[in-house]
Amino acid sequence: MTASRLVLVGAGHAHLHLVREASRLRAAGLVVTLIAPPRFQYSGLASGVLSGALEVEAAEVDVATLAAGFGVRHLPQPVTAIDRKARILTLAGGATEPFDLLSLNIGSVASDPGKLAAHAGVWPVKPLANLFALRARLEAGIDLGGPATRIVVAGGGLSALEIAASLSGLFEQAGSRADVTVIAPDFGAALPSAARSRLMTSLTARGIGFQRGAVVGREAGACRLADGAIWPCDHLVLATGLVAPPLIADLELPMDDDGRLSVIATLQSVGDPAIFAAGDCAVIAEDPRPAAGVFGVRAAPVLLNNLAALGDARPLKTYQPQRRWLSIMDLGDGSGLARRGRFWWLGSAALRFKRYLDLGFVQRMRAPPPTTGKRP
Repeated sequence: MTASRLVLVGAGHAHLHLVREASRLRAAGLVVTLIAPPRFQYSGLASGVLSGALEVEAAEVDVATLAAGFGVRHLPQPVTAIDRKARILTLAGGATEPFDLLSLNIGSVASDPGKLAAHAGVWPVKPLANLFALRARLEAGIDLGGPATRIVVAGGGLSALEIAASLSGLFEQAGSRADVTVIAPDFGAALPSAARSRLMTSLTARGIGFQRGAVVGREAGACRLADGAIWPCDHLVLATGLVAPPLIADLELPMDDDGRLSVIATLQSVGDPAIFAAGDCAVIAEDPRPAAGVFGVRAAPVLLNNLAALGDARPLKTYQPQRRWLSIMDLGDGSGLARRGRFWWLGSAALRFKRYLDLGFVQRMRAPPPTTGKRP
């Protein structure tokens, strides 16, 4: 298959790698355009920012500067529609961008079937800018002598527990406390039972509450649960799961139940070999994995190889995601909970290792191109 115009939509983990290796794509005869926001916010450091341990800048990569440094044309306007059959993208403001090959690395958004995000005081966990804005709002309103800020985190997964811990840590760092409650049918089910028990004990000791139920509505100063109960809250954080952005549905291609584009092991769409996707917005149909940044990072070299291979007619490689991977929760108090398969450990060493990995990734993505005297 011969193609010349490659458009990368989104600046997630995989596409940052492609931008840094753009010379390989150009050598394969591809003209590369990146359509993405000017800044990338790294999910691995979001909890550290939310807890106040890190500044926002520590979790960001300047995408515009990166693209310019590696000779990639960059358009900051978001894509609002995809006409796959005509091979045309429509951008905010009405401009259009044609493509021959399209790669999507646009992450995920918070699941919000009840449309709660439309109400005041509701903060979906994605995009990450929401959490960073929540931190600023909370910091501005911390009153050491006033009533505790009432925060509800809707969702019982690991991200929800990590966010609750980080929010508690933000107030602890300021010498104050918040009334943080996690509301969900269950809590930390993905953890080994011993790790789950240890984590719940630790969070409860810090004053974080747990209520079984489901948040279905938002009212002034409160949220409504599925059983009709009214729970007081000043801020409601939606951490009830992740789904693909609605843009994926524009492709009219096979998707999973979370709206993620179904791809084969070469990272090509099941229904269109000119459409590639990696990261949270995609799922390998025959080897599904949950949304996690590690898969976007590991898929990046395969995505790079295969896009270049289509440009110069080489065989494609396949990506097989690992069955066990390391994940580390930042608990907002200087400690972390690390897990890989059934193995886990909790303590400050886990958080130090997490910082080493995550800050290292950001620094690598920020690094300028080598000074060879030639255009990258």
